[in-house]
Amino acid sequence: MRMKKIIITTVVLSLLFAGCTSNSDKSGNGKHEKAIISHVKHPDWSVTANIYEVNLRQFTKEGTLKAFIRHMPRLRNMGVDILWFMPIQPIGEKNRKGTLGSYYSIRDYEEVDHDYGYIDEFQKVVELAHQLGMKVIFDWVANHTAWDHPWVTEHPEWYATDENGNMISPHGWSDVVQLDYDNPDMRRAMMEAMKYWVVEADIDGFRCDVADLVPLDFWEEARAFLEKTKPLFMLAEAEDNALLINAFDMDYGWTLHHLTNSIAKGDSTANDLEAYFNRYKAGFPKGAYIMNFTSNHDENSWNGTVQERYGEGYKTFAVLMATVPGMPLIYSGQEAGLNKRLEFFEKDVIDWGNYPLQDFYRTLLNAKKRNEALWNGTSGGDLVRVKTDHDDAVFAFTRKKNENTVFVILNLTGKSQKVTLQGKDFAGTYTNIFNEKKVTFIENHQLELKPWDYRVYRK
Repeated sequence: MRMKKIIITTVVLSLLFAGCTSNSDKSGNGKHEKAIISHVKHPDWSVTANIYEVNLRQFTKEGTLKAFIRHMPRLRNMGVDILWFMPIQPIGEKNRKGTLGSYYSIRDYEEVDHDYGYIDEFQKVVELAHQLGMKVIFDWVANHTAWDHPWVTEHPEWYATDENGNMISPHGWSDVVQLDYDNPDMRRAMMEAMKYWVVEADIDGFRCDVADLVPLDFWEEARAFLEKTKPLFMLAEAEDNALLINAFDMDYGWTLHHLTNSIAKGDSTANDLEAYFNRYKAGFPKGAYIMNFTSNHDENSWNGTVQERYGEGYKTFAVLMATVPGMPLIYSGQEAGLNKRLEFFEKDVIDWGNYPLQDFYRTLLNAKKRNEALWNGTSGGDLVRVKTDHDDAVFAFTRKKNENTVFVILNLTGKSQKVTLQGKDFAGTYTNIFNEKKVTFIENHQLELKPWDYRVYRK
């Protein structure tokens, strides 16, 4: 739901993950002896998975579950593994924003908005997804409800109040009202509402809105409660290591996202990217996943299209997000080259055209499945930068796992680059994933890169 833009500065980058070692032991020389460990047991299917965000309102002219079904075989053919549905529950009418309101102003946790369809139609969507080999996670808004949610009148004690006893909107979001997690009855009701979708629709997990605004102990309790029914995959809309220890499988790579925006503008360089990954490796919980993205519903609507933010390099950064450690996200319409900011509170249908980038994304997603070096968490290979004589402009790296290797070379500028790849650890014969041509790299290999050029090789 976030609408604020995070600005990456050199100071922020230098502090990245600085607070992530509070549960690590330190020796006298300041080196960390024990890494942060995630104790979450990931579903086996998540190891090779990617994720696709479904904005149902804008996906089709009808904007319904029934209309979305015709896209599902196409999405599976593109290589999509996880369908993340933005909220499809009824939207509050009191203090509504715009004509249709915010998806994240929930009026009834256990109902489908009839503009989208009915529960039996959502059940069919999940069943078909499972038949096609995909999983479904459901967007959950636990921090607040709509002002006309039944709880407001039936259980006013479940809501936070100001010094005058008036219910309040969090962070100025005037169309919603803040829940009070000091109330144990509300907590139990929230968990039961989440369980409803696991039991009734057989969903495979949740994407949890503004997860860091909800107490950590609730999420830990909720996961344990829900997994008595079935193993789940949990995504936190947050960038907070504490959430990844016992509650969530994955959180957001906001820092990387905003750093890449900064690189595209020329305010940061490929060397800043190396610094990010060094800190990531040192401070991110071992075994946890991070979600990498160039767009999502908030970024597209509030901060701009990928063309606005990345310019002609938008495909180059998509390649980066799909090949560095973490799980790549594709937002609705990116395979169509979506080049408009979708209205958030109004109907604004995606123009699909002939899906011009569908093959591009299929190539990236299939490469992730087939090459163990690109798998998620500790199942994948570490990122090792390959130095060049243009380190500020070119980001080249390898990832290796067992007998599998990927070699990625990215020109992160709008200028042509004549590059020498330094060393020989990358030497060998590879196959370019985009054209299937074989290429042999030698020690101190030289090559020319076009503006925003991207190369991905496998062996």
